[in-house]
Amino acid sequence: MTATESDRTARPALLRAEGVTVGYGSRSVAVPVLRSVDLELRHGRTLGLVGESGSGKSTLARTLVGLLRPSAGRVLHEGRDLASADRGEVAALRRSVQLIPQDPYASLNPRMTVGAAIAEAVDPRRASLRRHRSEVERWLGLVALDPDAADRHPHAFSGGQRQRIAVARALAARPRVVIADEITSALDCSVQAEVLNVLADLRAELDLTMLFISHDLSVVRLVSDDVAVLYLGRVVERGEVHEVLGQAPAHPYTRLLLDSVPDGRELPRPSEAAAEPLTPHRAVPRG
Repeated sequence: MTATESDRTARPALLRAEGVTVGYGSRSVAVPVLRSVDLELRHGRTLGLVGESGSGKSTLARTLVGLLRPSAGRVLHEGRDLASADRGEVAALRRSVQLIPQDPYASLNPRMTVGAAIAEAVDPRRASLRRHRSEVERWLGLVALDPDAADRHPHAFSGGQRQRIAVARALAARPRVVIADEITSALDCSVQAEVLNVLADLRAELDLTMLFISHDLSVVRLVSDDVAVLYLGRVVERGEVHEVLGQAPAHPYTRLLLDSVPDGRELPRPSEAAAEPLTPHRAVPRG
Protein backbone atom coordinates (compact mmCIF):
# COMPACT_ATOMS: atom_id res chain seq x y z
CA MET A 1 0.00 0.00 0.00
CA THR A 2 1.38 3.41 -0.97
CA ALA A 3 1.62 6.35 1.45
CA THR A 4 -1.28 8.02 -0.35
CA GLU A 5 -3.47 4.92 -0.08
CA SER A 6 -2.53 4.50 3.58
CA ASP A 7 -3.48 8.11 4.34
CA ARG A 8 -6.81 7.71 2.56
CA THR A 9 -7.61 4.47 4.41
CA ALA A 10 -6.66 5.96 7.78
CA ARG A 11 -9.13 8.84 7.47
CA PRO A 12 -12.48 7.98 9.09
CA ALA A 13 -15.65 7.81 7.02
CA LEU A 14 -17.90 10.67 8.10
CA LEU A 15 -20.74 9.63 5.82
CA ARG A 16 -21.37 6.19 4.37
CA ALA A 17 -24.02 4.64 2.13
CA GLU A 18 -24.33 0.87 2.43
CA GLY A 19 -26.42 -0.96 -0.15
CA VAL A 20 -28.69 2.05 -0.64
CA THR A 21 -31.64 1.43 -2.94
CA VAL A 22 -34.24 4.11 -3.69
CA GLY A 23 -37.27 3.81 -5.95
CA TYR A 24 -40.10 6.11 -6.98
CA GLY A 25 -43.71 5.03 -7.24
CA SER A 26 -45.90 2.81 -5.11
CA ARG A 27 -44.62 0.08 -2.82
CA SER A 28 -45.86 -2.57 -5.26
CA VAL A 29 -44.73 -0.80 -8.45
CA ALA A 30 -41.54 1.13 -7.70
CA VAL A 31 -39.13 2.32 -10.39
CA PRO A 32 -35.60 1.89 -9.00
CA VAL A 33 -33.39 4.99 -9.22
CA LEU A 34 -30.53 3.89 -6.99
CA ARG A 35 -29.52 0.25 -6.86
CA SER A 36 -27.40 -1.07 -3.96
CA VAL A 37 -25.12 1.97 -3.83
CA ASP A 38 -22.05 1.79 -1.59
CA LEU A 39 -20.22 5.06 -1.05
CA GLU A 40 -18.17 6.72 1.66
CA LEU A 41 -16.89 10.23 2.35
CA ARG A 42 -13.64 10.33 4.29
CA HIS A 43 -12.55 13.19 6.51
CA GLY A 44 -10.90 16.08 4.69
CA ARG A 45 -11.33 14.64 1.20
CA THR A 46 -13.56 15.58 -1.71
CA LEU A 47 -15.34 12.81 -3.57
CA GLY A 48 -16.54 13.68 -7.06
CA LEU A 49 -19.72 11.93 -8.19
CA VAL A 50 -20.16 11.86 -11.96
CA GLY A 51 -22.82 10.52 -14.27
CA GLU A 52 -25.20 11.68 -16.95
CA SER A 53 -28.56 13.30 -16.28
CA GLY A 54 -30.97 10.75 -14.83
CA SER A 55 -28.28 8.50 -13.38
CA GLY A 56 -29.49 9.14 -9.81
CA LYS A 57 -26.95 11.72 -8.59
CA SER A 58 -29.45 14.16 -7.05
CA THR A 59 -31.52 11.31 -5.61
CA LEU A 60 -28.39 10.08 -3.85
CA ALA A 61 -27.66 13.58 -2.53
CA ARG A 62 -31.17 13.89 -1.07
CA THR A 63 -30.89 10.43 0.46
CA LEU A 64 -27.55 11.19 2.11
CA VAL A 65 -28.96 14.27 3.87
CA GLY A 66 -32.09 12.42 5.00
CA LEU A 67 -34.63 14.03 2.67
CA LEU A 68 -35.37 10.63 1.13
CA ARG A 69 -35.48 7.26 2.90
CA PRO A 70 -33.90 4.27 1.18
CA SER A 71 -36.14 1.28 0.54
CA ALA A 72 -33.12 -0.92 1.24
CA GLY A 73 -29.70 -0.34 2.76
CA ARG A 74 -28.75 2.41 5.16
CA VAL A 75 -26.98 5.76 5.49
CA LEU A 76 -24.52 6.18 8.36
CA HIS A 77 -23.49 9.59 9.69
CA GLU A 78 -20.26 9.10 11.64
CA GLY A 79 -21.30 5.51 12.21
CA ARG A 80 -24.85 6.37 13.35
CA ASP A 81 -27.79 5.10 11.30
CA LEU A 82 -30.10 8.04 10.61
CA ALA A 83 -33.11 5.69 10.45
CA SER A 84 -32.71 4.66 14.08
CA ALA A 85 -31.84 8.09 15.51
CA ASP A 86 -34.24 10.06 17.70
CA ARG A 87 -35.53 13.52 16.73
CA GLY A 88 -32.71 15.42 18.42
CA GLU A 89 -30.06 13.21 16.86
CA VAL A 90 -31.66 13.58 13.44
CA ALA A 91 -31.59 17.40 13.74
CA ALA A 92 -27.93 17.35 14.76
CA LEU A 93 -26.98 14.89 12.03
CA ARG A 94 -28.77 16.88 9.34
CA ARG A 95 -27.07 20.06 10.51
CA SER A 96 -23.67 18.35 10.27
CA VAL A 97 -24.32 17.43 6.61
CA GLN A 98 -25.34 20.41 4.49
CA LEU A 99 -26.71 20.24 0.95
CA ILE A 100 -25.94 23.05 -1.53
CA PRO A 101 -28.52 22.53 -4.30
CA GLN A 102 -28.13 23.26 -7.99
CA ASP A 103 -30.80 25.97 -7.78
CA PRO A 104 -29.97 28.44 -4.97
CA TYR A 105 -33.68 29.32 -4.69
CA ALA A 106 -34.17 25.79 -3.34
CA SER A 107 -32.28 26.81 -0.18
CA LEU A 108 -32.99 30.56 -0.04
CA ASN A 109 -36.41 31.88 0.99
CA PRO A 110 -37.19 34.71 -1.47
CA ARG A 111 -39.09 36.56 1.28
CA MET A 112 -36.10 36.57 3.65
CA THR A 113 -33.12 38.86 3.34
CA VAL A 114 -29.81 37.17 2.68
CA GLY A 115 -28.61 38.16 6.14
CA ALA A 116 -31.65 36.65 7.84
CA ALA A 117 -31.15 33.39 5.92
CA ILE A 118 -27.52 33.13 7.00
CA ALA A 119 -28.38 34.10 10.60
CA GLU A 120 -30.89 31.24 10.64
CA ALA A 121 -28.11 28.85 9.63
CA VAL A 122 -25.78 30.27 12.29
CA ASP A 123 -28.31 29.74 15.10
CA PRO A 124 -31.70 28.23 14.19
CA ARG A 125 -33.04 28.65 17.73
CA ARG A 126 -32.20 32.35 18.03
CA ALA A 127 -32.12 33.44 14.40
CA SER A 128 -31.72 37.20 14.36
CA LEU A 129 -29.76 39.31 11.90
CA ARG A 130 -29.27 41.97 14.56
CA ARG A 131 -27.90 39.42 17.04
CA HIS A 132 -25.60 37.72 14.51
CA ARG A 133 -24.80 40.66 12.23
CA SER A 134 -21.02 40.53 12.60
CA GLU A 135 -20.83 36.80 11.92
CA VAL A 136 -23.19 37.08 8.95
CA GLU A 137 -20.99 39.79 7.47
CA ARG A 138 -17.88 37.64 7.95
CA TRP A 139 -19.52 34.79 6.05
CA LEU A 140 -20.49 37.15 3.25
CA GLY A 141 -16.91 38.36 3.12
CA LEU A 142 -15.65 34.81 2.84
CA VAL A 143 -17.70 34.33 -0.33
CA ALA A 144 -16.56 37.69 -1.72
CA LEU A 145 -19.76 39.68 -1.11
CA ASP A 146 -20.08 43.10 0.53
CA PRO A 147 -21.61 43.44 4.02
CA ASP A 148 -24.63 45.34 2.67
CA ALA A 149 -25.67 42.17 0.83
CA ALA A 150 -27.15 41.10 4.17
CA ASP A 151 -30.01 43.60 3.78
CA ARG A 152 -31.03 42.56 0.28
CA HIS A 153 -33.24 39.74 -0.98
CA PRO A 154 -32.06 36.86 -3.23
CA HIS A 155 -33.70 38.27 -6.37
CA ALA A 156 -31.33 41.27 -6.23
CA PHE A 157 -28.31 39.10 -7.06
CA SER A 158 -26.93 37.39 -10.14
CA GLY A 159 -26.96 33.61 -10.47
CA GLY A 160 -23.31 33.33 -9.47
CA GLN A 161 -23.79 35.60 -6.47
CA ARG A 162 -26.82 33.60 -5.33
CA GLN A 163 -24.79 30.43 -5.57
CA ARG A 164 -22.10 31.98 -3.37
CA ILE A 165 -24.81 33.02 -0.89
CA ALA A 166 -26.05 29.42 -0.83
CA VAL A 167 -22.47 28.29 -0.10
CA ALA A 168 -22.22 30.82 2.76
CA ARG A 169 -25.55 29.75 4.22
CA ALA A 170 -24.62 26.07 4.13
CA LEU A 171 -21.22 26.63 5.72
CA ALA A 172 -22.57 29.01 8.36
CA ALA A 173 -24.13 25.94 9.97
CA ARG A 174 -20.56 24.67 10.46
CA PRO A 175 -21.16 21.24 8.93
CA ARG A 176 -18.63 18.47 8.85
CA VAL A 177 -19.77 17.37 5.39
CA VAL A 178 -20.95 19.45 2.43
CA ILE A 179 -22.82 17.97 -0.54
CA ALA A 180 -22.61 20.26 -3.57
CA ASP A 181 -25.16 19.16 -6.16
CA GLU A 182 -24.35 20.49 -9.66
CA ILE A 183 -23.71 23.95 -8.21
CA THR A 184 -21.83 25.23 -11.28
CA SER A 185 -23.90 23.63 -14.03
CA ALA A 186 -25.98 26.73 -14.84
CA LEU A 187 -23.04 29.16 -14.70
CA ASP A 188 -20.72 30.30 -17.48
CA CYS A 189 -17.03 29.45 -17.22
CA SER A 190 -15.87 32.70 -15.64
CA VAL A 191 -18.55 32.56 -12.93
CA GLN A 192 -17.87 28.85 -12.41
CA ALA A 193 -14.25 29.74 -11.74
CA GLU A 194 -15.28 32.36 -9.16
CA VAL A 195 -17.51 29.91 -7.28
CA LEU A 196 -14.87 27.16 -7.40
CA ASN A 197 -12.21 29.60 -6.20
CA VAL A 198 -14.35 30.50 -3.16
CA LEU A 199 -15.16 26.85 -2.47
CA ALA A 200 -11.49 25.83 -2.68
CA ASP A 201 -10.48 28.56 -0.21
CA LEU A 202 -13.22 27.60 2.24
CA ARG A 203 -12.45 23.90 1.93
CA ALA A 204 -8.85 24.60 2.97
CA GLU A 205 -9.87 26.99 5.78
CA LEU A 206 -12.50 24.68 7.27
CA ASP A 207 -10.96 21.26 6.52
CA LEU A 208 -14.21 20.33 4.80
CA THR A 209 -15.26 16.90 3.68
CA MET A 210 -17.24 17.21 0.47
CA LEU A 211 -19.28 15.30 -2.08
CA PHE A 212 -19.08 17.25 -5.33
CA ILE A 213 -21.73 16.14 -7.81
CA SER A 214 -21.35 17.10 -11.46
CA HIS A 215 -21.69 15.83 -14.99
CA ASP A 216 -18.71 18.02 -15.97
CA LEU A 217 -15.54 15.93 -15.76
CA SER A 218 -13.32 18.99 -16.21
CA VAL A 219 -14.69 20.51 -13.01
CA VAL A 220 -14.57 17.21 -11.12
CA ARG A 221 -10.90 16.80 -12.01
CA LEU A 222 -10.13 20.20 -10.50
CA VAL A 223 -11.87 19.86 -7.15
CA SER A 224 -11.86 16.16 -6.26
CA ASP A 225 -9.45 13.79 -4.57
CA ASP A 226 -11.51 10.70 -5.39
CA VAL A 227 -14.28 9.98 -7.86
CA ALA A 228 -17.22 7.59 -8.16
CA VAL A 229 -19.02 6.97 -11.45
CA LEU A 230 -22.80 6.47 -11.28
CA TYR A 231 -24.51 4.69 -14.16
CA LEU A 232 -28.20 3.71 -14.18
CA GLY A 233 -28.33 4.02 -10.41
CA ARG A 234 -25.23 1.95 -9.70
CA VAL A 235 -21.67 2.92 -8.81
CA VAL A 236 -19.71 1.20 -11.56
CA GLU A 237 -16.25 2.57 -10.80
CA ARG A 238 -14.47 4.44 -8.00
CA GLY A 239 -10.95 5.42 -7.06
CA GLU A 240 -8.56 8.34 -6.96
CA VAL A 241 -9.47 10.96 -9.52
CA HIS A 242 -6.14 10.87 -11.36
CA GLU A 243 -6.61 7.14 -11.92
CA VAL A 244 -10.28 6.92 -12.83
CA LEU A 245 -10.36 10.09 -14.93
CA GLY A 246 -6.76 9.76 -16.05
CA GLN A 247 -5.04 6.97 -17.87
CA ALA A 248 -6.71 3.94 -16.31
CA PRO A 249 -10.52 4.04 -16.45
CA ALA A 250 -11.74 0.48 -16.03
CA HIS A 251 -15.45 0.62 -16.90
CA PRO A 252 -16.72 1.18 -20.48
CA TYR A 253 -19.14 3.86 -19.25
CA THR A 254 -16.29 5.84 -17.68
CA ARG A 255 -14.38 5.66 -20.95
CA LEU A 256 -17.50 6.84 -22.78
CA LEU A 257 -17.81 9.84 -20.44
CA LEU A 258 -14.15 10.73 -21.00
CA ASP A 259 -14.51 10.41 -24.77
CA SER A 260 -17.48 12.80 -24.69
CA VAL A 261 -15.47 15.68 -23.17
CA PRO A 262 -14.95 18.30 -25.93
CA ASP A 263 -11.33 18.85 -26.93
CA GLY A 264 -9.75 21.70 -25.03
CA ARG A 265 -12.52 21.86 -22.41
CA GLU A 266 -10.64 22.81 -19.25
CA LEU A 267 -11.20 25.30 -16.47
CA PRO A 268 -8.40 27.11 -14.69
CA ARG A 269 -7.56 25.62 -11.34
CA PRO A 270 -9.41 27.35 -8.50
CA SER A 271 -6.21 28.93 -7.20
CA GLU A 272 -5.64 30.40 -10.67
CA ALA A 273 -9.28 31.24 -11.41
CA ALA A 274 -8.93 34.97 -10.82
CA ALA A 275 -6.05 37.24 -11.70
CA GLU A 276 -6.23 38.51 -8.12
CA PRO A 277 -7.68 36.87 -5.02
CA LEU A 278 -11.41 37.41 -4.69
CA THR A 279 -11.01 38.39 -1.04
CA PRO A 280 -8.19 39.18 1.32
CA HIS A 281 -7.48 36.44 3.86
CA ARG A 282 -9.99 36.48 6.69
CA ALA A 283 -10.26 34.35 9.75
CA VAL A 284 -13.12 31.85 9.49
CA PRO A 285 -15.92 32.49 12.02
CA ARG A 286 -15.79 29.97 14.81
CA GLY A 287 -18.46 28.91 17.24
